[in-house]
Amino acid sequence: MFTGQYEHHLEAKGRLSIPKKFRSQLESGAVICQGLDGCLFLYPKPVWEQLIHKLSQLPLTRSDARDFIRNLSYGASEVDFDRLGRILLPEYLRRFAGIGSDCVITGAVDRVEIWDKQRFGKYSARIATQAEAIAEKLSNLGV
Repeated sequence: MFTGQYEHHLEAKGRLSIPKKFRSQLESGAVICQGLDGCLFLYPKPVWEQLIHKLSQLPLTRSDARDFIRNLSYGASEVDFDRLGRILLPEYLRRFAGIGSDCVITGAVDRVEIWDKQRFGKYSARIATQAEAIAEKLSNLGV
């Protein structure tokens, strides 16, 4: 399970150090892709494979299913960790997420999210004002 948040600096060559706490859960491999809400998702490879299996069960005839699968998979890339625990963020993914030099790396239970620091601040502030309403909606779903 991934939890917590950490601030890191993106190196000039596009390398980003992943917190040691998260790396231990990514030792079996990892996949990075475009996320939702303007961030990147970093999945442990087994979780990514489970997600892709579930998505492959969606009806091919539904355009929203095709669009979501495409959005998630087109930019997906397996990542390798160097000896310092860094990964290379591809340029197209940095552009997608608007990532400059300062990043926030967060745990989101089954995945890691990588955010531009300013974008994360705006997103967090917006969500904080809606926390009670979101909790109420989820309770109606049995969560």
